[in-house]
Amino acid sequence: MLFTSYAFVGFLALVLLAYYLVPGRFQWPLLLLASYAFYFAASPYYLLFILVTTASAWAVCVKMEDLTGAQKAYLADHKDLDREEKKAYREKIKKRKRAYLIAALALNLGILAVTKYTNFVLRSVSSLVGGAFQPVDLIVPMGISFYTFQTVGYVIDVYRGKQQAQRSFFKLALFVGFFPQLVQGPISRYGQLSETLYAPHKFQEKTFSFGLMRILWGYFKKVVLADRILTGVTALVQGGQYAGAYVFVAMLFYAFELYCDFTGGIDITIGIGEAMGIRMAENFDLPYFSKNIKEYWNRWHITMGTWFTDYIFYPLSASRPMLRLSKWSRAHLGQKMGKRVPVYLCSLAVWLATGIWHGAAWNFVAWGLANYVVIMVSQELEPLYERFHARTHLRGKAPYEVFQVVRTVLLMSMIRMFDCYRDVPLTIAMVGSMFTRFDAAIFTDGSLLAIGLDGADYLVLAVGLAVVLGVSLYKRKRGSVREALYAKPAGVYYGAMALLLVCTVVFGAYGVGYDASQFIYNQF
Repeated sequence: MLFTSYAFVGFLALVLLAYYLVPGRFQWPLLLLASYAFYFAASPYYLLFILVTTASAWAVCVKMEDLTGAQKAYLADHKDLDREEKKAYREKIKKRKRAYLIAALALNLGILAVTKYTNFVLRSVSSLVGGAFQPVDLIVPMGISFYTFQTVGYVIDVYRGKQQAQRSFFKLALFVGFFPQLVQGPISRYGQLSETLYAPHKFQEKTFSFGLMRILWGYFKKVVLADRILTGVTALVQGGQYAGAYVFVAMLFYAFELYCDFTGGIDITIGIGEAMGIRMAENFDLPYFSKNIKEYWNRWHITMGTWFTDYIFYPLSASRPMLRLSKWSRAHLGQKMGKRVPVYLCSLAVWLATGIWHGAAWNFVAWGLANYVVIMVSQELEPLYERFHARTHLRGKAPYEVFQVVRTVLLMSMIRMFDCYRDVPLTIAMVGSMFTRFDAAIFTDGSLLAIGLDGADYLVLAVGLAVVLGVSLYKRKRGSVREALYAKPAGVYYGAMALLLVCTVVFGAYGVGYDASQFIYNQF
């Protein structure tokens, strides 16, 4: 039951209707039933995986919190213990909690690794030893990367004492399996999502209509723009027969397809929650207005980036081996370089993990490493940039800022070609051809009308992307478009919503077998 299927639209309408008809105390149980029905519709087998993840997290977190409570009670009853005895007792409890934590992480990350990466390992080994291993037919549950990371974050937060354990198994099950975010995130934190997930919500016209408008905006970006551009992207990258300027076109097409597809899906997800009064974390903040790649990654897939930072980068950089390495590198390489070595290694680990998380293939590893190299080089060149800006005084001037934005978008789009071609040598060859075989004639000789898109398609894309750009510019300078429309007479606000619905229905790219299409990030 994909977001873009008629079945899901009907399912969502029934859930929203029932949500506001039942008493408030039954709203979260209703969402749990709906979430499990959604997952069951995808595959009954998927439920086994998500139940194991939920049960293990619930049991481990309750046990860890019980140990913390027992420690407090024991120390309160044994005030005569000396300092060393108290320290020894605390260390004993900490080791037991750590054992539970490791067990939960091993189980859930192990399930993720086996289901998603077994065949990647087998293919890689086979290529080295001459085809000795055959792929295994494994079930890869929908959204397993998202709900696993979300659950792991919750378990770690309970272990750290930053979050109280949820003692209701069913409430935790709703947090893990809340159906709107199962498809492609965001990767929610328990402390943030739980504030509104379990609370009763009365129907509020503004909240509900804002949610519906965001859902419609998401569908507009997905079915009118992303699915239409997909036709051209697919034609241009299949087989690698299109080179030179065609690769440049494919690069730009894919940049906008991915943006409209992914942000469209997130708009639908957050809009569903908003229509119910449930707040979810924002996952994008106008990333295509970023002036450098570091800023870009602070604006793109925000919940994933903060997850890797909080649960991989910081713990790794504060680990004993890394602290020892830092001390050694400062002593042997000097303070300046010594400070950088741990940062380089921790960042490398994060970007390798980010690449592997996106897909079980070497092209995603190369994609992660490419991002890492560009960010590290940019950081090393920062003093040079500062001297350049001090001499030229270009910083803050509109033309230069536009140049920075265009440069960042093009560089990120070029790196993403690893995702398009899914083959590292082919990607390098195709990107290289942009610089060696660029023929601008394709933009005037009608060649771009032979990739599955006609003049009408290009017109719809041009108008649609102009609307997206206009909305983004308004948000950047003034704030919410919905708030601005809502402040006007009701006819204007609901007229805009009706126009958005009509445009989505009329201009949506509905091909043969359309219901079988899916969001790009479904694969993760």
